Amino acid sequence: MIHGCIACGKCSIKIDEKCSIKSDELNDRIQIVKPADGIILGSPVYYSGIPGTMKSFLDRMFFVVGSNGNLFRHKVAAAVVAVRRTGGSVTFDSLNHYLTYSEMIIATSRYWNVIHGRTPGEAIKDDEGAQIMSALGKNMAWLLKMKEATAGKIEPPQKEEKIFTHFIR
Repeated sequence: MIHGCIACGKCSIKIDEKCSIKSDELNDRIQIVKPADGIILGSPVYYSGIPGTMKSFLDRMFFVVGSNGNLFRHKVAAAVVAVRRTGGSVTFDSLNHYLTYSEMIIATSRYWNVIHGRTPGEAIKDDEGAQIMSALGKNMAWLLKMKEATAGKIEPPQKEEKIFTHFIR
């Protein structure tokens, strides 16, 4: 079971690519995902949003990754959602928040990356959803190839230190 973030801030103090919570598999998962060229976040929809355990995982992983030099910056990424009826666009938007906050290169498709189906095999019957996923896969592969082909030829934008502002003065 993945636990929620406790906002201790130790990952941004220690800078060791680890969360201070050691009772689950999050730290191992970060090291598995870190070397990937591309990342796809896929989620079902529970009560019109990301399931709680997945949200806890994403909150902690992206906080650790961001606090340790923004390790996902400029990786190619996409969010995909499987939904029975409704809530897909809200969940898709929520997943994209993690990607944009991390300065990832987001692959797109013909529409929102949502496919409908509840049980195994049902989603493939969603012709439009299947076409969206097919276009997304092709676009993501193309972006990865473009990134590889331009490596060392086009300098990426310089990384800027984040400015943190709050509205209590």
